Amino acid sequence: MVTSDQRRRQLAREKYERQQKRRAEARRKARRRTALIGAATAVVVATVVGLVVGGVFDSDGKKKASEPSGPPAMAIDKSAKYTLGLTTNSGAIKVAMDAAKTPETVNSFKSLADKKFFDGTKCHRLTTDGIFVLQCGDPEGTGSGGPGYTIKDENLDALGKPNETGKVVYPAGTVAMANTGQPNSGGSQFFLVYKDTQLPPGYTPFGTMDAAGLKVVEGIAKAGTADGATDGAPKNTVTIEKATVVKD
Repeated sequence: MVTSDQRRRQLAREKYERQQKRRAEARRKARRRTALIGAATAVVVATVVGLVVGGVFDSDGKKKASEPSGPPAMAIDKSAKYTLGLTTNSGAIKVAMDAAKTPETVNSFKSLADKKFFDGTKCHRLTTDGIFVLQCGDPEGTGSGGPGYTIKDENLDALGKPNETGKVVYPAGTVAMANTGQPNSGGSQFFLVYKDTQLPPGYTPFGTMDAAGLKVVEGIAKAGTADGATDGAPKNTVTIEKATVVKD
């Protein structure tokens, strides 16, 4: 028979185990939040197989993989403005892009969009605490996929000087490149900011959502994540049905 003293010790032990579990979970979330947008696009190495930038498909409609290639040759008007149009199952999102400030980024997006690279891909990550973004652009839907090449960081001083914590405010509506946390490591993944968010100024801000598009992303965020956590796949699956980049 369990004595009252034994019962107290058991309850104390169970309480301690619950506390340790919560602390471990908090540390895990903090590390993931710091990386942000961190494992966004794996740096390409010789042993890693990248996706074909040309959007080649196999017989069952899936994108084929091939050896990594370099960024596309410059083919846009650097003095012009472009619009990235995302047709999603949740609604349309239009992003105004300035080629003069982010020519490498705009050129890469247009090249990929023209080759239907983004079509049929899922927005795999939603964050709802401290960082307020929807992350898209990974053809694998895992957070580690990309086009098989990386592009240069651009326009990093656009959001002002960092505060005492080394961060700047990415205003709601901002669209920026995701990366691995290392310089010049962006690929095809990007994130849509639906609420003012403080982050290090290491993510290329290349566009701004229109008001209607921002409301679409806010609606996605309101539904939360699939498992109820503050960082994970959106509860309501978000698919980019079609992406286009056109000169204004």
